[in-house]
Amino acid sequence: MSLIVKLGKKGKRIVKKFITPVEKHTVGYTRRIERVKTSKRICAMTFDDGPMGMPASPDRFDGKPLTDVLLDTMKEYGARGSFDVIGDTSANYPDKAGKIGSAAWGGIKFDHYPDIHCDDKGGAEHNDRLIRRILEEGHEITNHSYRHLIFGKKPFVYGAREHLNGLDDAVADLNRLHQLLKTKYDYTMTLSRPPHYVDKMPDGFTSYDAYDAMNYQYMAASFDGAGWLPSTHTDPEQALQAEVQAMIDPIRHALEKDPDFFCGQIIFQKDGYNMAKRTPVAFALGEQLKVLQEYGYQVVSVRELMEESPFADVGRDDPLFEKLVELAKEHAIVFSDNHLRLDDKMTIGELAMLLAPKKEAISRRVAKIRKNKKAGAYDGALSWCQENGILPTSAKAEQFVESLPEAYFEQTNDFTRRSVYAAYKK
Repeated sequence: MSLIVKLGKKGKRIVKKFITPVEKHTVGYTRRIERVKTSKRICAMTFDDGPMGMPASPDRFDGKPLTDVLLDTMKEYGARGSFDVIGDTSANYPDKAGKIGSAAWGGIKFDHYPDIHCDDKGGAEHNDRLIRRILEEGHEITNHSYRHLIFGKKPFVYGAREHLNGLDDAVADLNRLHQLLKTKYDYTMTLSRPPHYVDKMPDGFTSYDAYDAMNYQYMAASFDGAGWLPSTHTDPEQALQAEVQAMIDPIRHALEKDPDFFCGQIIFQKDGYNMAKRTPVAFALGEQLKVLQEYGYQVVSVRELMEESPFADVGRDDPLFEKLVELAKEHAIVFSDNHLRLDDKMTIGELAMLLAPKKEAISRRVAKIRKNKKAGAYDGALSWCQENGILPTSAKAEQFVESLPEAYFEQTNDFTRRSVYAAYKK
């Protein structure tokens, strides 16, 4: 691992531990999908930054594009994945390459996939055949943004990078790739991962607001496949072998310790170069899939994984499961970390999110942020419920529910989130 990445990761941990307040999860329409609850040996695999029309590095596949190598391997093992693609980085200039092994290897001011001055070999705009093959073979395509510009500042590691200015820019960029897939391939994306996991935007919004506008869910991951990290070996062959083993060994060791370790997990991979311009994923993926197969795992797309269970803390064994699945399709009932927290008491704000129309809840909150640069998570939904006489005008979002509107609920004297959802009539 390069020094700058080590320092960046350490700095981020320090900030998170001592400076950044504990993240407060709130109920919303967009939730971060890292893993789901299931006892089945099923897991998902995602591939960022492609499709890549350049060969693996080193090229030991007769010049075959890296994405083809990955697809061949997935096909061999009967696996399906989610390819988190970009559109085109050819507009990300002027720029120059950074130091090999550093986070800026592919551009100091911008990202370039698959490499600087090779933008025409990467992305959906330049790889029609690869996009079609991904879809024809049953894989999922998700939105990693059109130009792969980070949504806001990321001082550690990417301090020199250009970023988007706010919500409107982010939605326009996402929509550009969304429309490309819809128009050219009749394919509708439903998941997205922000470039480099940067969520906060300069204008007070976050990636969650952008995904609300796009009707997406936030595709994260619970296990790092490690193919993006460069080895410190100076010998290229030794470095490659070390990188390959760093992708295989953690999976094997985790399963040796707990055969059910990967149940419901999402594995992060990279469809492109690592920071040393090698592609260990081309050589390690088969071994990763082989180990998972030996333990009886089915490797699927994130969309398929969410069909098994869309929640992190409630699975098919819960008697309320089917109703919760249906509710989540139209209403905001799940926290941003994809937990339902059914045993907690419900607050007025959470109740408002259940009752308010999605369009009203989102548009009112967005308007308040545009005006004041900030808004409570439940402000839009609560204002609509109060204006329509569903909740008292004196009600505060943080207060616990003590009664329910009879028009919407069956009789109940228990106001845990489980009981409220069970009593909901619609």
